[in-house]
Amino acid sequence: MDPKKHSLVYSRVRPYGRSVTTAAGAGLITGLSLIVAIGAQNAFVLRQGLARQYVGPVVAVCALSDAVLIAAGVSGIGAIVAHAGWVLEVVRWLGVAFLAAYGVVSLHRARRPDTLEAARAGVPSRKGALGRAFALTWLNPHVYLDTVLLLGSIANQHGGTDRWWFAAGACIGSVLWFTGLGYGAGAGQRLLATPRAWQVLDVLIGLTMLAIALSLALS
Repeated sequence: MDPKKHSLVYSRVRPYGRSVTTAAGAGLITGLSLIVAIGAQNAFVLRQGLARQYVGPVVAVCALSDAVLIAAGVSGIGAIVAHAGWVLEVVRWLGVAFLAAYGVVSLHRARRPDTLEAARAGVPSRKGALGRAFALTWLNPHVYLDTVLLLGSIANQHGGTDRWWFAAGACIGSVLWFTGLGYGAGAGQRLLATPRAWQVLDVLIGLTMLAIALSLALS
């Protein structure tokens, strides 16, 4: 191959490859920075991971939901979300009701010793686990503000096809986090070998859910 032509091709490919890597890396870091936080969704994934019940399906629901929301933001739906105040208001109060109920159930479960054995098994059915994972994701108005609006805005700053590489990086971050949280939690199961430890966990989860519900109600 003519060295001049080879140099020309390389000069065109190298910036593109660097641009793709930069956009995907930025998406990965930004996505993780928004996902890795104490929240209702992460608390639920953690509990299912500790109980080793339906971890794969729960992780899949959370990661796929994030992928859909990220794609929506990159597609420009974030602009609609920014002006759809009434939609976020409806989602907010549905989230408040669901989180408050979930928190009360967790606290009630913690104060009844005879339910601790059942509590170790997490949610009793696959359908119930998937339903809760779906609700904790889609009934949280912050997910629309953070994932759709914020991530979508940052992604579109990259422009062109790079915004989709940014979105791909964010999706990879979501998959890595939920997979690590769900399956990695099993390593801490020995720490929860006693009923007292499960009581403490349920109290912490219940208080977390109620605190998030209160913050949503007052926001």
